[in-house]
Amino acid sequence: MNIIFIEPSFPHNQREFVRALHAAGANVIGIGERPLDYLDSEVKGWLHDYVQVRSVVHEPSLLKAVQLIQGQVWVDRLEATIEAHIMPVATVREATGIPGTSTRTAFLCRDKPAMKEALRQAGIACAQSTRAETPQDARDFAAAVGFPLIIKPPAGAGASGTYKVRDAKSLESVINECGLADGNAVAIEEFIEGHEGYIDTLTIGGDVTHEFITHYYPNVLEAMRERWISPQMVTTNRIDAPGYEEVREMTRKVIKILDIGTSATHMEWFFGPKGLKFSEIGCRPPGVGQWDVYNAANEFDLYFEWACALTRGHTHTPPSRRYAAGMIALRPDRDGRISGYSGVDYVHGKYGDCIVAAHLPDPDTPTQPVEAGYMANAWLRVRHPDYDQLRRILDDIGQTLKVHAA
Repeated sequence: MNIIFIEPSFPHNQREFVRALHAAGANVIGIGERPLDYLDSEVKGWLHDYVQVRSVVHEPSLLKAVQLIQGQVWVDRLEATIEAHIMPVATVREATGIPGTSTRTAFLCRDKPAMKEALRQAGIACAQSTRAETPQDARDFAAAVGFPLIIKPPAGAGASGTYKVRDAKSLESVINECGLADGNAVAIEEFIEGHEGYIDTLTIGGDVTHEFITHYYPNVLEAMRERWISPQMVTTNRIDAPGYEEVREMTRKVIKILDIGTSATHMEWFFGPKGLKFSEIGCRPPGVGQWDVYNAANEFDLYFEWACALTRGHTHTPPSRRYAAGMIALRPDRDGRISGYSGVDYVHGKYGDCIVAAHLPDPDTPTQPVEAGYMANAWLRVRHPDYDQLRRILDDIGQTLKVHAA
């Protein structure tokens, strides 16, 4: 089977998808923006061929590269795993007759107002939302729905460019900050109070074959605004508990409504006083290396499972569910350069057997701002058979291991 994979070496964990496809027996043809010499020897060894383009999101360039490859070999699949790549790849896929995620599905998984409208019409509980194309659109929505509100890019990922608007005065400020006053459309929706989490799946022909549920502590907006917080994302190994039945059922309905076929998915949700509410979904894997957390928790290789789904139409190994696993982000106490750490010996001495991966940048490394995300500075991945004990361990790490900067 010949599979084209977009951007095989950047960001770093893209190489894992290439590795897995190669291990599953596929001839992997990479298309990327960097010259072949940029790729390390392992990635080069996993690739059957490679084509450089000026931009993988520039559809004419991508189309030309895919057609060049099709002139040499039959192409069975054209795959992308990065949010920004999904829509241009779907467009090129349809233009070249390659099976996979359609442009309709890609659009609905990318454009938040259209996504929520389609799901609301099908009976999925979502926050009230709309696309605002003018400042008056935003003011009218606020008048109809009330505050607080969330404003974000229609095709954004995570908390990037996201604002929580508490009153009319702050709405006017955000209208200018987010670019709405300059003609840039935004997604605007009611703020949903409650706990935030996500469910990730691997689907084959629209049927869920693997699934994983992860909790945010605290919710993303709070975590991305406060430096002192050491935020956690914790994956449960109690996925069969009755409390998860509703979100698992919602996920399956959303996948069917949006016609997601053989793909990874990443669906965010809230649960609070108004019950379970859908937040958004992407037809791609989660970010921040979360599949590596699932691998540590379940003692298998989810990248290989994904590759088997594409190449063989079935998965290979069931997840063990032996461990709950989580990631904790550790922020420097100020912007500047890392000057050192405290609490490292304590944490490794007490929890070393539970730590499966760690990233502690060397002293003198420039710090990254809080809004740069969970993996921007220091972080640890930790697992334990008991979810509640894992939460206590992560809390202790967050209170003890400090990143100092000057």
